[in-house]
Amino acid sequence: MKGISLLLCLFYFVNGFAQMPLYEEKNGQLRLNTEGALHLSALPLKCMQHEYPYKTGIVYTDSSFLTSPKTYHPAFYGCYDWHSSVHGHWMLVRLLKMYPQLPNALMIRQKLAENLSQDNIRKELQLFRNKENKGFERIYGWSWLLQLQQELVTWNDPLAAQLRNNLAPMAFYFSNAYRDFLKKIAYPIRVGEHTNLAFGLRLAWDYAATLRDTALQSSIRNTAMRFYVNDKNCPASWEPGGYDFLSPCLEEADLMWRILPAEDYRKWVREFLPGLFEQGAPLFTVTTVNDRSDGKLVHLDGLNLSRAWCLYGIAKHCGSQSEAVRQLATLHLKAALPHVASGDYAGEHWLATFAVYALTVEF
Repeated sequence: MKGISLLLCLFYFVNGFAQMPLYEEKNGQLRLNTEGALHLSALPLKCMQHEYPYKTGIVYTDSSFLTSPKTYHPAFYGCYDWHSSVHGHWMLVRLLKMYPQLPNALMIRQKLAENLSQDNIRKELQLFRNKENKGFERIYGWSWLLQLQQELVTWNDPLAAQLRNNLAPMAFYFSNAYRDFLKKIAYPIRVGEHTNLAFGLRLAWDYAATLRDTALQSSIRNTAMRFYVNDKNCPASWEPGGYDFLSPCLEEADLMWRILPAEDYRKWVREFLPGLFEQGAPLFTVTTVNDRSDGKLVHLDGLNLSRAWCLYGIAKHCGSQSEAVRQLATLHLKAALPHVASGDYAGEHWLATFAVYALTVEF
């Protein structure tokens, strides 16, 4: 069965875009279909237990770290770096929930069970409890770990029950670490890469809302109000930066509909992004990637995907003129999807997660 699943997975991976679409359009939004789920699942499956190449971000406190990354990252050692491995696991759980009859479902379940064991998670936590590494993967990796736990908690399946129990100590640790960090941070982090604060907060908010983690929700709300509620005229013309995979303006706008009452948000977003609702040239145009073998330049494919999910969320909550915003989201998404499986590891180890998120997120 495992061999058959792998062959099917590889077949669709090689031929998927040429022979069948990955998505369909529903209510003005692109949504993933079964063929797309199978096609995209091949990417994290290919790398989640593939240890090298690996980019570490830890501080070596002594020579004990001069060893294989799998020694101190026994769960999340694949897919080039820790956070990409984490959100690759999230993606596979999301796909199993939505499409339990995928031909490669057994393989996915086996790999998830192998990686997310109780012992592996216990060892993963040891690194974060090291004084010099307590800020490792803050807050991008933390936020995706919370998303993974949210996905497991909302999946009615015996495997999910086992895995969420295994992962619970790490999710609890990050919830506390998040609140401790947000008490101390004095300024927002408005960048287009991993440390963007608004993106991390919106992933963590969704986790906290689902698990009724009211302490974390309160911390996020207070932080968002402190940093963002008085913002106006976001300098969208400064975007994108050459390495961006997140839009500082759009991520903030996508966070704030979660925080503000509906009417307040509609007023706030028009003052924050007035150009988004004006006639004429769109405020955000599809980005161009000149080299998909360059791990930094290929970030811009991810930017098209993340812009799409932000724009869909804004369209859902902005009131009038939402259709133009929704169309702009679809334009970005259609431009990005053909490049998710580019054939180069620089993008393939992570872009499928962004594609699945953009094609499946609920608002």
